[in-house]
Amino acid sequence: MPNVADDALAVEDQRAPEDLPRAPDDQPETPQDPPGTREPQPETPDDRPAVPRDEPGTPQDGPATPQDPPGTPRDEPATPGDEPVARDEAADPTGERSAPQGTPDAPTASAWRSFPRRFGAAFGALPRRITDAAVLAFALFTVIYHAGFLAELRPSVMFVSWLWCCSALAVLAVVLGVVRAVRRRRAVPTPPAAPAGPAPAGRGRWWWLAVGVVTAGLGVAAAVTAGMGGLASWWVPTGLGLAASVGAALLARRAWLARTGPPEPAATGWQALFALLVSAGVAVSSLYMARNSKDDVFYLGKSVWVAERDVVPVRDFLFTENVAAPLSTQPPTASIEVFAGALARFLGLHAADATWFVLLPALAVLAVLALWRLVHRWAPRRPVLAFVVAITYLYLVVGSDAALGTFHLPRLYEGKGMFVSAVVPLMWVYLTDWFESRSRWKLFLIAALSVVATGLSTTSAIILPLLVGSAGLAMLLVGRWGAALAAGVAALAYPVGGVLVSRLVLGPVASAGGETQFFDAEGTYRRTLLVGVLGVIGGLALWLAPLLVRGRVPRLLAAGAALTMSVLFVPGVLEALADASGVAAVLWRVPWILALPGLIGILCTVRLPRLPWVSRLVGLIVASSLIFCFATFGVPMWSRDSFTEVAPRPLWKLPQQRLEIVRWIEGLPREPGLLLAPSTLMRVAPVVSSRLRVVMPRDGYLVEYDQNSDFVRDRLRLAAFADGTAIAPDAEVKASIERLDVTTICVYWVNLEAKATLKRLGYEMYARRFAPGSVRCFRQP
Repeated sequence: MPNVADDALAVEDQRAPEDLPRAPDDQPETPQDPPGTREPQPETPDDRPAVPRDEPGTPQDGPATPQDPPGTPRDEPATPGDEPVARDEAADPTGERSAPQGTPDAPTASAWRSFPRRFGAAFGALPRRITDAAVLAFALFTVIYHAGFLAELRPSVMFVSWLWCCSALAVLAVVLGVVRAVRRRRAVPTPPAAPAGPAPAGRGRWWWLAVGVVTAGLGVAAAVTAGMGGLASWWVPTGLGLAASVGAALLARRAWLARTGPPEPAATGWQALFALLVSAGVAVSSLYMARNSKDDVFYLGKSVWVAERDVVPVRDFLFTENVAAPLSTQPPTASIEVFAGALARFLGLHAADATWFVLLPALAVLAVLALWRLVHRWAPRRPVLAFVVAITYLYLVVGSDAALGTFHLPRLYEGKGMFVSAVVPLMWVYLTDWFESRSRWKLFLIAALSVVATGLSTTSAIILPLLVGSAGLAMLLVGRWGAALAAGVAALAYPVGGVLVSRLVLGPVASAGGETQFFDAEGTYRRTLLVGVLGVIGGLALWLAPLLVRGRVPRLLAAGAALTMSVLFVPGVLEALADASGVAAVLWRVPWILALPGLIGILCTVRLPRLPWVSRLVGLIVASSLIFCFATFGVPMWSRDSFTEVAPRPLWKLPQQRLEIVRWIEGLPREPGLLLAPSTLMRVAPVVSSRLRVVMPRDGYLVEYDQNSDFVRDRLRLAAFADGTAIAPDAEVKASIERLDVTTICVYWVNLEAKATLKRLGYEMYARRFAPGSVRCFRQP
């Protein structure tokens, strides 16, 4: 691959990274310098002392190194404001500067010239500041929620406390920012460290170039055989992918030791503006797209409960009034639903309005900016083009219920959607920053993001250890075990601790709830990375992206993720992990560690050595081909085949006819007790009101209860009765109605057999709704 070819021109340095030189002052003295006489290079040309050129015995330039050909001027970093001074000095034969640095006029002119540059840098950092602030804010709410949960505080009190804390921290951040700006202004500038560059060419360069070519070939073969199902046994793509990931890891290790990585990129103002505009467009589109999800009855139902009752339900709130045991796979550690409910109560809105019209657009902005940060941080070039490809993938590849596009815009308000769309990309960015800078602030951000992950979804307790473990494995390859250990503790302490505490309090995960479904390695690949051409593209992103990403830390982390995922795809590994964890139902989500949309976008950053214009053309061709494949073989988000509806105005993310029927039923005079209606209507009822209690919110949640109990049998029997799929004998229907205390029964007009049974049981029809959605409601006289 092109990037690997560049690295192959460097000699591998066997010294440890910390032993390598990091600044010009640390370089060994050149042969021309007597010991102890070398002086540091000035930061800019203006920092050199003004010495007349005709003074005898004074050298005008530093001694040239052996690599500099005679007559070649030495490259020195200079700011844009320093260029006019350099021209003046060259024009003056005496060597005296017409405007010395100490005069009042020079700093003023330089400040005016540097203002656009400073403004562009500040605007370019805006996506970073927005996402970091959101991470810290939601981490703070999660901590307050968990502390208040133990203290039995009401969600409204938690939310107000969070607002006060955020306000105080915002004022403190402004004060600290001003103090740091003043200190930077007064600080004496120090010479910057020289950027790492390729080492001189050596004898092993062609061998490493061959390794890169072979690794790329293995990755392509693995992607083709894995994506195009039926071409070969699953062991073939597994073996090829494992070999490719090992080769990528060795190449990434060599790039690290050779110190060939470029410095950390800084986003320009135009790039940040483009990312912000795209995020705003995605936020607006989120208001007009609705994908009906069966899980809304739980996530939205909990938010509605919190908004209407100002209580956090610690037990079952769907089938009972906070009485039965909660779902063992959904302990009350997630805070996103409580946040949505408390936000709705604070704003005086319905919980669904606050979630879909206020919270969802904000989450869409954060998810897009998180993706932008990863692409910009890892892409070696053309980050905007890679970002466009990644966003296009999310919009055009939806269809399947496990496609990453499905979990992005249509389901961001569900914690797991925000986890895979924002937390995973940001975690890779924070890990990259930490391993490069070893800054305690970056380590703190990793810990804060882990708290956010805990507040979003219990899936974080499974995905985060794999993600951080793959990053730690990559850093162990270069001997950074201390940094890897610190990152692991910071990232896993809170989510793992939350799971342990919840399991100690609530007991282990029920086997029936944790093993309702399981996908082996091949099924997991085809469920998340998809099949056919799209599956091949996903495989290319998995096994080729580590050869394309920016050098050093990003390449190491990408190689570690590819190696970890290749091991998990080995037949039998997921089965062993399922037996050890007891959560087989969610192990198909392990490919979430890849941040796949970003890696797919990076495929268009391919470069041909020494051919810049051809490389740009190739990048455009790759990007166009990828988008063409997405549009041809994918299912776009606005297609009905993706179970998404595009509305002419912002609407609730529910089938509108069902919503109207449920609201009509809610307005009827009803006796206290449960409502029996068709299953599609009962799934909508908890989203409309927590006081509209129904017999069957969702049959899938009954799996954790005793299947031979009346609690389960009565609900299944009555749901089939209301749906018209199976009408039980009159005596059994009557007994189930009495045991569950059903007071209102509504069925569709076409369910003639159910209506006849109710009349025989002595029920009278007291309300009817005409088409569309003709419904008849019955009650005891």
